[in-house]
Amino acid sequence: MDINAVNALSFEDFLEIFGNVIEKCPIIPAAIWIHRPFKSLADLEAHISDFIDSLPEAGKEGILRCHPDLAGRELQSGALTRDSQEEQHAAGFTDLRPEEVSHMRSLNSEYKQRFGFPFVICARLSGQRDITRELQRRLGEGREAEREHAIGEVKKICALRLRNLVLSDPPNKL
Repeated sequence: MDINAVNALSFEDFLEIFGNVIEKCPIIPAAIWIHRPFKSLADLEAHISDFIDSLPEAGKEGILRCHPDLAGRELQSGALTRDSQEEQHAAGFTDLRPEEVSHMRSLNSEYKQRFGFPFVICARLSGQRDITRELQRRLGEGREAEREHAIGEVKKICALRLRNLVLSDPPNKL
């Protein structure tokens, strides 16, 4: 759909379509709906980003806690959102051998114990091996730096999900 169609959506339809652009956080699209009409896809994305940036640290961590573990129990049980299922599949997490699943669970557990929220990375932009290396690297970060890094990844995920829903802005005419 184009941005005009987005702007014409009822509140309920807007939430139905955009409710998971930030994993399991429909309150974010609900909060930015009042900013319609959006000028463009970039404007819609900027309102979401600004809303996230305006949250206190506890709110940002709440967003992070809504994300599933990579190769975690939700994936194994089929309980992921459709978006997360597709993203983890694209990164290769649905085809792991049992020992790889066990290794990821161990890393996820260590990460959550250290930071208090799950490891978040834009899985569509990397493969399973690169993601595993990045998880190991980020285990060495400080809590504040890691929270900001993870929020940046949430924004990347959101941008890609939005681009799956809304046509890109037309190029500027000269």
